[in-house]
Amino acid sequence: MAGFLRGKQTGMQNDLSAGITPILFAPDEQARFGINSQISCLAYDPVQSLLAIGTNESKYGPGQIYVFGQRRVHKWLTPHRRTSLRELSFVANRLISRDSHHEIAVWDLNTGEQISRATYSADVCMLTDPMLDWVFVGLQNGDICAYDLDRERTAIFRIPNFWRERDPNARAVTLLGIQLHPRDIGQLLITYSHGAVIYSFKQNMPIKFFEYQVPPGAPGGNGEVTKDARRPRLTHALWHPTGTFVLTAHVDGSLVFWDPKDGRVVAARSIYKTRINAPSTSTGPPKVVVPFTRISWCCKDNPDDTGLLIAGGHAQDDAQNWLSFLELGPTPVYATSSWEVLTNHFEGKRRVTLETPPGADVLGFCLISRHSPHYAGAQDPIAILTMLSSGEIVTMSFPSGYPISPTNMLHPSVSFVHPFVQKVSVSTLARDRWLGMIEKRNQGEPFLRGGVEATRRRRWYDGRNIVQVAHADSTVRIWDVGYDDEIENPSQLQVDVARALHRYEDVDITALDMAEVTGEFAAGTRAGEVVIFRWGGNKYFGRDEAKPIDPNPGGITNISSRAEPSLKEGLQPFILYEMMQGPISALSVSNVGFIAVGSEAGFLSIIDLRGPSIIFHAPTAEFLKSEKRPLFLKSHHGSSARDWPVAIEFGVMTLDGDNYSSIACFVGTNMGRVATFKLLPTGEGYSAKLVGVANFSDKVIAICPINADTGHAAAATGPVVASLREGRQINGILVVVTQTEIRLFKPATGKGASKSFDDQLCDAAAVTEFPQHGFAIVALFGDRTTRAYSIPALKEIGRKSLPMLDASRTIAASVTKTGDVFGWTGPSEIAVLPVWGVGKTLENSNDTLINPELAMPPRPTISNFQWISGTQYISPTDLDLLIGGPDRPPSARMIAAAAAEQRSARPAAGASRAGSSQEGWGDYLSRQVAERAEKLNIMSDSVGDLQKESSGWADDVNKYVKNQKRGLLLGGLKKTFM
Repeated sequence: MAGFLRGKQTGMQNDLSAGITPILFAPDEQARFGINSQISCLAYDPVQSLLAIGTNESKYGPGQIYVFGQRRVHKWLTPHRRTSLRELSFVANRLISRDSHHEIAVWDLNTGEQISRATYSADVCMLTDPMLDWVFVGLQNGDICAYDLDRERTAIFRIPNFWRERDPNARAVTLLGIQLHPRDIGQLLITYSHGAVIYSFKQNMPIKFFEYQVPPGAPGGNGEVTKDARRPRLTHALWHPTGTFVLTAHVDGSLVFWDPKDGRVVAARSIYKTRINAPSTSTGPPKVVVPFTRISWCCKDNPDDTGLLIAGGHAQDDAQNWLSFLELGPTPVYATSSWEVLTNHFEGKRRVTLETPPGADVLGFCLISRHSPHYAGAQDPIAILTMLSSGEIVTMSFPSGYPISPTNMLHPSVSFVHPFVQKVSVSTLARDRWLGMIEKRNQGEPFLRGGVEATRRRRWYDGRNIVQVAHADSTVRIWDVGYDDEIENPSQLQVDVARALHRYEDVDITALDMAEVTGEFAAGTRAGEVVIFRWGGNKYFGRDEAKPIDPNPGGITNISSRAEPSLKEGLQPFILYEMMQGPISALSVSNVGFIAVGSEAGFLSIIDLRGPSIIFHAPTAEFLKSEKRPLFLKSHHGSSARDWPVAIEFGVMTLDGDNYSSIACFVGTNMGRVATFKLLPTGEGYSAKLVGVANFSDKVIAICPINADTGHAAAATGPVVASLREGRQINGILVVVTQTEIRLFKPATGKGASKSFDDQLCDAAAVTEFPQHGFAIVALFGDRTTRAYSIPALKEIGRKSLPMLDASRTIAASVTKTGDVFGWTGPSEIAVLPVWGVGKTLENSNDTLINPELAMPPRPTISNFQWISGTQYISPTDLDLLIGGPDRPPSARMIAAAAAEQRSARPAAGASRAGSSQEGWGDYLSRQVAERAEKLNIMSDSVGDLQKESSGWADDVNKYVKNQKRGLLLGGLKKTFM
């Protein structure tokens, strides 16, 4: 009976929700975009071209791992308990993670599942190598353990704290880091708080100790001159890319370069000065130095051409944090260079400052290497991903430090923290319009090329949900969210609002809207400006023609010359409207050439883009005449004396009292009034006329003009407006949702039917269509529930809880006409929730991340000169035997490595039994293990016998290895000269 009466009150003859039953209202969690919490670590795999991001645990969610590939390829990995990620590393088709609960976990990137895990006591770092099946785990007490990736268990191998053995009186000696020699896998550089040590796997003993002492009278890294010698603690130690030198970094800002052969200091410097270990009388005042957070010894394709990328080490009183790049240039030939030449080399060619956003510290960075995973991931990098203390990341070119936009370079989720998001709006664009919106822009090669998207269903919807995301750097990125289907146009569009304003400071975007048919886009700012963009070509392509334009408060200015020089075709700046009446609070871009703008100062403007010209501009107080209002208003913001627009929509319908249909603009305010303007053609264009005001009790949330006969939106489109000349009439009604009620009425002032909400305030709403079933009003409430109401009966169809949403940000949520709820789950992550679903929870992606056909490049080895000089080199398979022992069955990677070793040795050794047709690879490897175990007499199950057994290997195998390698080299020389 209530439905019948409400239908009569609104003049609607049809039940538009007749085919929708309560069981059909079952929200799915379709997808999430963004990062759930603060980013804590990064890792990049240049072979598979994948990026991994780890996060900290927070109130918004547990620590999580995200893995991203090309375009929309992604997968997330969830630890079995709440934790914060500390370190990530790629090894073949696996990802290794270390978390705050001292757990090392191994993840299969093909399935996204955790393969194994092990817990250690107070671990501080881990070390992996792309060619090894081992993870070295450094413990806080200075010990180093090994985890067997192939056997998925902890190995018995263990390295003690050598510094404590060297100096038993040293206090609080802790381990800080470990790094393998980039060319000789048999040497390990260990960083302790008191000094650094080179450990030899071959000899099972430390072979060099490095302890830095600032002489009396020397300024050191912080410029403090004292009469006493001092030993600043270490923070980092790392190898030169060829292993020629060792660098240690200290808490006082010192960077000390060592000769690893004799353990002498080659040079000492800070970021600012050189030769800081020499006594000096002309020094400035001492400085407080920011601790080093990350140092990477980078190299070009030629590993002898190097430079240092440094986070930290600068003076604390500097106005801004940054990254520093010390370009050292080609390394002098060690064997033929004097000591002075080597020392001068570390004075460097130049120092480059890579600026980062102000107000945030640099926590670390990740280098994007072009092709090699070796040399600690620092060979020939093309870009840098920098983590900030604010939780954001910044991408910069290497080594120049120019900012790189993540648009179409990184997954849309990464762009949510690149930088943070200020505003999100969603429009349902016509499918054919969106398919044609592929911008042409000069852009570098994508960083992420890995993975293949899973095959998804094809859904031929007439409209696509296009999200507009405004970021803190005043860029707006526009892309298709999809319906868990195949996205035909997955590319992103980028709009630079700051460039269009010709102002790069204090640009805070407060309102966004995009026309559903024409694709015209508008952005409003807190300063009261509105920038309108249109799709088209750039006649200034390749040229920067942006020029200062005189201010024009209250007027419209052509800003087409402010197009981006790199954008050949896309959304180009069209006009700037300087309303200058407080922050822009509401925007609506119609499909028939009109834009309506509302501001918080209580002004409304309607612009005709055909001029362009302003056809209406007035304060709300003028056209919303003072009427008796309730003394107390229910509102999130409380009562206010000022009334300003908060929701604007255009439509075409027959207004109450008219006998013809016309274009109408509906304006809702924060005080609960809905004004209706009629747009009528005049001799020179159009004029806007107020025809009535409807009163509500509180803030207007949504205005939806619909066709009373069909339920479809009574939208103002080109074909509909053209048909008005033929006398076509549209029987329309207005669905208005406020914080406390829904009302259906004939505009401008019809009474209609209404329904009040009983217990909660509504934060977002829309009239949605469930194809082949009908239409319903879907609303989101402050208690994180979503509810559906029938039209016109306004009967509650269903009510579901959305516990994944952030209760403090439901007011920023959106509901689309397709029935999708876009809500924030945290500071930088949104969830997409289609209400017409089956109640599915969020499912991981089925994308394929690993391409098994991509081969890992061989690990760099020592030079021929080092071979001839007698350097004892061991291969990854030798290291497997040293750590795992002869009883450990060969792994698949060990078999492949042995095969590669045999192939590389075949020219020198001639035909061997391993290459014969009578012996397979498995038999060959078993024989190799037996022979090596017999020759080397490597370690037994007792860790205490390791040195005795491995020293036997050094004596026995040294002759064999030197003979083989010397024979290979001399054989090549004979062939060359004879």
